[in-house]
Amino acid sequence: MAYNKPAQIAEVTVENGVKKAHNPLSSVLILGFLAGAFIALGFLLDIRVIANTPAEWGSMANFVGAAVFPVGLVLVLLAGGELLTGNMMAVPLARMARRITTGEMLKNLVLITIANFAGAIFVAYFFGHVVGLTASGPYLDKLVDMAGHKIDSTFLQSFISGIGCNWLVALAVWLSYGADNMSGKVLGIWFPTMAFVAIGFQHVVANMFLIPAAIFEGHFTWGQYFANFVPVWLGNLTGGAIFVGAAYWAAYLRKSDSAQSEAAAHGAYGAQELKKHA
Repeated sequence: MAYNKPAQIAEVTVENGVKKAHNPLSSVLILGFLAGAFIALGFLLDIRVIANTPAEWGSMANFVGAAVFPVGLVLVLLAGGELLTGNMMAVPLARMARRITTGEMLKNLVLITIANFAGAIFVAYFFGHVVGLTASGPYLDKLVDMAGHKIDSTFLQSFISGIGCNWLVALAVWLSYGADNMSGKVLGIWFPTMAFVAIGFQHVVANMFLIPAAIFEGHFTWGQYFANFVPVWLGNLTGGAIFVGAAYWAAYLRKSDSAQSEAAAHGAYGAQELKKHA
């Protein structure tokens, strides 16, 4: 099973970041909606699997839920989707490589945030509330308990938790870019994603499903959700853009960028010298 080495993954990620930033608006919104829905379905699966587990299972129940949640990210990366947390790594990396503008980067992140929210809310309302998959019994209890833990975190705790989450999620995306076949991509995605869920880090798109689903059942408020959304969004951006994107740019791409700049400078200097002697 062939795979890309880290320096090659960095190049592949830059190319993907450029493509993401240059996608047509309709594609961005459709793929963003799908990605938000896929992550929400992964979280819904998590809740449906672990809500009835015996108390004696302890943290093993969390592990079981974490083991099934990655299906959402597998769908995003293999079936097709634009997920905010992955874009928070790939698109800023493309900007660091000077392949896109700052405006293109910010526009992409804003549009994907909106589209992911629409997809997650769709699943929370129609599947969770209307169908009733999170509306009663142990499923509602688990939903409210999980959402409550997210909301009860302070701004700083949510921000730092967001960093930890997208450090792992962005690495899952990074590893998927390193594989050249579907089974390798699934393995690369599965373990870092499972780790962030088992640890309990906060994922902004997962929270777009979890907390609104609880709100639809009469728990918490939109103000509380927004107070959680801001630090988790910023933490996820920091984890993806700095702890993965910037780190690997500095390790693998900065030298090539510097070499290109020096070559361009020498070329400009040579042109000036030719003009002087013409």
